[in-house]
Amino acid sequence: MSYFRDNIEKLKVYEPGFQPKSIDVIKLNTNENPYPPSPAVLRAIREVQPEQLRRYPDPMGNIFREEAAKINGVEPDWILCCNGGDELLKMAFTAFCDRRRPVAYPVPTYSLYPVLANIQNCRAVEVPFDKEFNLPARLARSRSALTIVCNPNAPSGTFIQPEELASLAAEVKGVLLIDEAYVDFAERNCVELVRQFDNVIILRSLSKGYSLAGLRFGYAIARPEMINGLLKVKDSYNADAISIAAATAAVKDREYFKRNIEMVKQERSRLTEQLRGLGFDMPESSSNFIFVEHKTLKAKDIYSKLVQQNIYVRYWDLTGIDNKLRISVGTPQQNDMLLSALKEMDAA
Repeated sequence: MSYFRDNIEKLKVYEPGFQPKSIDVIKLNTNENPYPPSPAVLRAIREVQPEQLRRYPDPMGNIFREEAAKINGVEPDWILCCNGGDELLKMAFTAFCDRRRPVAYPVPTYSLYPVLANIQNCRAVEVPFDKEFNLPARLARSRSALTIVCNPNAPSGTFIQPEELASLAAEVKGVLLIDEAYVDFAERNCVELVRQFDNVIILRSLSKGYSLAGLRFGYAIARPEMINGLLKVKDSYNADAISIAAATAAVKDREYFKRNIEMVKQERSRLTEQLRGLGFDMPESSSNFIFVEHKTLKAKDIYSKLVQQNIYVRYWDLTGIDNKLRISVGTPQQNDMLLSALKEMDAA
């Protein structure tokens, strides 16, 4: 006997990237930023007072909202704090989708989307990308209550220009959520679309660009009426006092953030060039990872041989991407060790 709803009983859960217990590994499989967060973040955590922990936190995280609003050129009531970007996704599914109100998204993409659809028991309309990961023309014709575009896309790292997404926003009948978890590593973003359209939500994460994957903090940017609707499905105190203080300190330290991003982008360029020289094909990446396929070697074999050397990249045994690997951009030293291991395989 099962006590769970039928769709939960049958649910295939989201599988996060493998988290090795040892720290003596080269971990390039879950897109963490290879550099530490701003020192201002650690200072902010140390300065949290016992009274702040005894009491409930600000349910809206207003000190963060004010700083995020400045960065994005909006007012604070256009910002909604979340327990990581994933919470915003769950809120969107809860608010907009049910058995009669489907979700649509291009594939392959972030593999949490279908899991959330199954939890909400709504139909998922999956529209395939072409080989160049162009925005599928028929995505807008799905007439879905919620359309999600991950941009830059995971796992491909490819970027769709804001003008194309503006056209999509104008055409879809429901809400367009643009998942910009990796946008800090791109040259452009879509924040301007929330000013142009009342049906657009922008998702941002502090996990990648701000090196705070362990903190779990993200936020939404949307018009106040959209934010107010999402508040109806928000947990009462979804961001804690420590995370609010740390996230606020992170976004305030713009100089550190910019230097961090530039280091990742420089290594991304070098790693891309070196991997192409080793027989890998890949699209241009606007994220902190590279999506690769070797011309002759099998992805699963490469993955297994790298694990034997304590080097972890991401491999999915899924139709369509089962011969591709996603490689997070590491430090120069980590990338050199990866390249050295791959060169040995190529020479074997």
